Amino acid sequence: MTYIDGFVLAVPTANKEAYRKMASDASKIFVKHGAIAFLEGWGEDVPKGKVNCLNTAVMKKPDETVMFSWIVWPDRAARDAGNAAVMVDPDLGGPGMEMPFDGSRMIFGGFEHLFGDALTAPGIFDGTVLPVPAARKADYKAAAEKMAALFTEYGAVSVVDAWSDDVPEGKVNSFHTAILRKPDEAIVFSWIGWKDAAAQATGWEKIMADPRMAEFSPASVGANMGRMIFGSFKPIVVV
Repeated sequence: MTYIDGFVLAVPTANKEAYRKMASDASKIFVKHGAIAFLEGWGEDVPKGKVNCLNTAVMKKPDETVMFSWIVWPDRAARDAGNAAVMVDPDLGGPGMEMPFDGSRMIFGGFEHLFGDALTAPGIFDGTVLPVPAARKADYKAAAEKMAALFTEYGAVSVVDAWSDDVPEGKVNSFHTAILRKPDEAIVFSWIGWKDAAAQATGWEKIMADPRMAEFSPASVGANMGRMIFGSFKPIVVV
């Protein structure tokens, strides 16, 4: 099973093109060192939450846009070796490289790929991070796979779920703080891909009206949906 590095960050909206170019250049280096897919998603609709949200997760400023991104590797070993090689690759730019965003507020981590086609690039996607009781991994996977089939029935081109494996705490923020994770919880990083915004809107309308949605909801296996964070994103770099 493949392995996924997940990222959420905030980029000054005015720096969109500079960020896209930087990420596009970086993607070639990651692929050179073993990555098999690379995607950067630009926030289209990232709602504010009452408890927490993707905006608070990255301490978003008014002039910034939230990004939801991932890198796919063949496995954990390839990921560890690849990231180590990328960090010392002279083509990356080195420690003095000027970044078009505040890297100290970027949150990231490694996730075990539970299921789904992580190599299909969506036209638009819904990105989600949520807390799930760590002891209920198998139950979550079973319910989530049924829900994924429901989304596919209504037009989704991909549904991918990944389970926290190597997620650092972070000095400023992290995936842990993003979902207010409790000691007995794991972190799920996931996305639902759609062909385009029209298919996304139609699909969600049908899904929310389907009674099976409640049956397969992560809440059915103890996930705290009140601390789930989510948003809609459009890819700006796809490899």
